[in-house]
Parts: sequence; C-alpha cells; structure tokens
Amino acid sequence: MPFKHNSGRRHRIGKMKFKVTNWPEYEAGLRRRGSLTVWVTSEALSNWQAPRRKTRGGQHRYSDLATETGLTLGLVFGLRLRQVEGLLESLLQLMDLDLAVPDHTTLSRRARTWQSCARRQPHKPPPDGP
Repeated sequence: MPFKHNSGRRHRIGKMKFKVTNWPEYEAGLRRRGSLTVWVTSEALSNWQAPRRKTRGGQHRYSDLATETGLTLGLVFGLRLRQVEGLLESLLQLMDLDLAVPDHTTLSRRARTWQSCARRQPHKPPPDGP
C-alpha cells in the first residue's frame, strides 16, 4: 500500500502529557493571549499634532511622537508602512479619537532619520563596582 510506505519515518504528533481539568479557565487563558491593550496618555494625545515651525518651509502635520508611535508599532508587529497606517487608524477609531493618522509616505520619509531605542545607543556593560 502506498500510504504505508514511509509510515515508520513519518512525523507523529505525540499525545498530551497532561490532562486539562478546567476547560473554562484554559479557554479563557487562550483568549487572553490574543488580547491587545494599548495605553495612551493624555500628554501623548495633546502632543500628537506637530508644533508650528518658525523657520521657512512647509509645516509638519504630525509630531515626531506620532511618527515614532507608528514606526514603533510597525517594528513590534512586523508590519509594512501601509499596514501601520491602517493599524493606527483602527486604534484611534476604537478609542473614539478624532486625530489624523500619518500616511505611509510621511512615515517613510521620517523613517530615514528615525532611530529606534535599540539603535540609538549601543549596549555598554555596567562599570565595575565602586
């Protein structure tokens, strides 16, 4: 029989080593794994719009904080810039906030000069004791 040809070398899924005794708690735990909670301070919301520039040239619509928030969320979740734009838009809608979301071209231009926390300063070992 062809389906039995490599049966000895096939990957087998082992049986569970434990038995779930409290299914409601187990299922609630699985649902909590998919939960996403985002805290946004009122200070961050007030700084979402960029301050007016006093120099010549166009005005920024979004502050560095808004851009950094989008780029950080993109790094954390591994999203492309258009997806980041959609994520920010949906988060602000869920929070019932009427704030403009930086578009992907703005994020792309500002990402050239932005440095994430991991890239800002190299990790230095702590100095030896006193």
